[in-house]
Amino acid sequence: MIRLVFALRRQSHLTLAEFQDYWLNQHGPLVASFATDLNILRYVQTHTIESPMNEAAQNARGKMEPHYDGIAELWWSSEAELAEQMSAASGNAARAGAALLEDESKFIDLPHSPLWFAHEYPQINPSPEDIAAKLKSNILRVFFPLRHQSKLSEEEARHYWLTHHGPIVRSHAEATRTLCYRQVHRANSPLDIAVQKARGTKIESYLGHAEAWIDMGKAPKTDESRRANAAFINDEHNFIDMERSTFLFGKEHTIIDKR
Repeated sequence: MIRLVFALRRQSHLTLAEFQDYWLNQHGPLVASFATDLNILRYVQTHTIESPMNEAAQNARGKMEPHYDGIAELWWSSEAELAEQMSAASGNAARAGAALLEDESKFIDLPHSPLWFAHEYPQINPSPEDIAAKLKSNILRVFFPLRHQSKLSEEEARHYWLTHHGPIVRSHAEATRTLCYRQVHRANSPLDIAVQKARGTKIESYLGHAEAWIDMGKAPKTDESRRANAAFINDEHNFIDMERSTFLFGKEHTIIDKR
């Protein structure tokens, strides 16, 4: 599968609550109504929570970009299938895409909301795999869009992230009560240009993002968990440009799931 990641900033006239309400209750059903026309396999909204935890996680890493108001993610079965669909200048898919873009312009600050296609690399797999940070659960989703340091090539940064940082996170899964951890790397897809141009995107895409699901009901602040978090952050500084990356905690709303 291929995933579209869309990091959202709200328009300035909206509060966070107003933005998330419109997104969930107006835009979400609109996307769902076009699921068949667009061959969408899955659509998840991650709503950033209002919590000092966001600032604490960022401050622990130094200066970072402001966090986003939410993350939209859509999945398709393959890049080739999606490319064929996007190449159609007319038909149901084209009309659906135009309708969604028109609605996005009502609540999303599109120029400052980057989007890109990505592939995921599971690191800690839950059982069952349908774990989610639902609104009334103790589970939170961590979303960490990151850019690499200029001293590293993109290839070097990806390799370090996968082969060095990934094992560190996996080794501390129990101490941090991490239920699931994935690295989601930008695919460098030629499809990026079309979706970015249509929205007037001005923000550079990220190398990718790290995502994790943590059970806050089982995550006490112990010496072991503090050492684990320190190990994560110390290693992140070996390859991540923190000033050009960001971090948030969120709750998930699954709108479409045809897996």
